[in-house]
Amino acid sequence: MAATVVRYLRSAGSASAPASAPAREPSALPRADLRAVGADERAPVAPAEFRAVLGHFASGVTVVTAPADQDGTPAGFACQSFASLSLDPPLVAFMVARTSATWPRIARAGVFCVNVLGERQGGLCRRFAVSGGDKFAGTAHTPAPATGSPLLAGVPAWIDCRVHAVHTGGDHLIVVGRVEALGAPGGDGPLLFHRGRFGRFTA
Repeated sequence: MAATVVRYLRSAGSASAPASAPAREPSALPRADLRAVGADERAPVAPAEFRAVLGHFASGVTVVTAPADQDGTPAGFACQSFASLSLDPPLVAFMVARTSATWPRIARAGVFCVNVLGERQGGLCRRFAVSGGDKFAGTAHTPAPATGSPLLAGVPAWIDCRVHAVHTGGDHLIVVGRVEALGAPGGDGPLLFHRGRFGRFTA
């Protein structure tokens, strides 16, 4: 497991024991005060306005997965906040809420696979966007070549990574992954997300 993940989990209070120790409930993870405004200072923008304006930025959609934990079930969640970061070394990044129940499982694994969704995989995105339940039930997947993380069937591209660094960013974490393998089987165009709705790219 990447040393950066161990340090993150220790700082969060969930890995003072070895990585094989039973996981603590996500609700037990402390949430540091990372606000950029003082307690007596008014926030410069309202959350609703922030969401409405940033919703105009169209993005692709991914599902980030990790190998099975002690319970034998893989982990995964839908992620819109994903980007390439560096060519040399090859790095990518995704952002995840500090309250995510899936992130601690990915952190313990120390590896993940980014599945770039195609334009007909909106239903798959919705399945991985909800909390709880077996998101992988009925979802075909194979082990990614470098990490064994689930590689979902039919995705137009995938990036197999090891966790390289974890940074704090307000109410989210910025997870940097070092790319170990990747591929683009092709097929459908990308699934796009814009102002709360799915769409597709047309040239």
